[in-house]
Amino acid sequence: VPRLFVPMQSGGSSLGRYLRAQAQRAYATAPTPPRKGRRAWQAVGLAGAAGGLGYVLAPQAFWSGYTAFVDRVVMAGLRCLDPETAHDVGIRSAAWGLAPRDPVPDDPALDMQVWGLRFPNPVGLAAGFDKHAQAIDALLATGFGFVEVGSVTPLPQPGNPVPRMFRLVEDRGVINRYGFNSEGLAAVRERLHARQAARPPNRGLVGINLGKNKEQEDAAADYAQGIAELGPYGDYLVVNVSSPNTPGLRMLQKRSAMADLITSAQRARDQVLQDEDGRRAAAGKGARPLPLLIKIAPDITPDERKDIAEVVLKTKIDGMVVSNTTIGRPPSLQSPHKAEGGGLSGAPVKALSTAVIRDMYALTKGTVPIIGLGGVADGEDALEKLKAGASLVQVYSMLVYKGPGLPRRAKRGLLQALRREGFPTAASAVGADHKAEPWHRVGG
Repeated sequence: VPRLFVPMQSGGSSLGRYLRAQAQRAYATAPTPPRKGRRAWQAVGLAGAAGGLGYVLAPQAFWSGYTAFVDRVVMAGLRCLDPETAHDVGIRSAAWGLAPRDPVPDDPALDMQVWGLRFPNPVGLAAGFDKHAQAIDALLATGFGFVEVGSVTPLPQPGNPVPRMFRLVEDRGVINRYGFNSEGLAAVRERLHARQAARPPNRGLVGINLGKNKEQEDAAADYAQGIAELGPYGDYLVVNVSSPNTPGLRMLQKRSAMADLITSAQRARDQVLQDEDGRRAAAGKGARPLPLLIKIAPDITPDERKDIAEVVLKTKIDGMVVSNTTIGRPPSLQSPHKAEGGGLSGAPVKALSTAVIRDMYALTKGTVPIIGLGGVADGEDALEKLKAGASLVQVYSMLVYKGPGLPRRAKRGLLQALRREGFPTAASAVGADHKAEPWHRVGG
């Protein structure tokens, strides 16, 4: 356990027990902090320790104050580091139990039932933040209704050369060209297995986003392997065919290629469930759902959207994630980094992603649940995507600018927006933009 925690372990206070538990829990899976950015990482830890008395006396007030401090002070410090180092410090700090928490139970109006799964709220964390499954429970504790890890490739690979992530501060956007940097299935499986063995049941929902290795020509084989090895540990699975940073990957969105890939992935998913049936029956448990989703790009023409919708309906895949980053560059961009290669995310992609959500919902007549993402910064943005047709939403890039208090504020803002517009629940807002259509039904 790092020296930061040693003084806290000698006492028997609630704070000492809390910090000790957090350190011991994460020790097996959280790697040693990198030299670069270590001072920022230690500053986050010291901030948490310094607030200990408040935690003991008034947990809710403590977490509110601590979250505000991290959002306003710590995040400002992290933004002085290069983006990838700042991200690394953030994820490692969360893995050590130093992320803010949301101690307030979710309002029942935010409850979502999708694919036979109960999401306590519709605001999730997108893939790309916790690529290697290092801090799942800490991230869930910040207030997210679900966390999606990955993308994970079968074999470890370093991704593209650095620098490969750029803040577009003036535009509230991010450009990345990571290229599926991944520790590989074995490392991620080990962490997920340890979590599954240790965590209480029903602690939070986890999606697993799967990618292919750069040099692998047989994409279907890579996705099938990922499903076979990580499927037992996920609540849902995502086949990512839309990253712009892996050469040729987006060609898998073409009609024939996508249909073949989905069929192969479904066979692998069905095998996972079949293998589980006996063990679950012996334990007195029934069969569980394991929905399979496809993640698509926003850079698709109207005809391509129709093709994808037809494949989705024909193959009966369980859902879609809409959308990934864009290779487009709106003329409104002001940042000096706007010409960097890679995928653009954050505020500049918000309108485009919402338009694709709206189209895909209409083309599938609301029969295929959608996880919507792209520029979600608050409750108003979340409601906009729900009304367009998303059943759930995700955030990632806006955490760079809003800090880890974003999920808590987004949920509060979503409740306020729902009440203002007359929606009794988040579920009742799904697809509301399509209410004039004869096929529309309330709640998506």
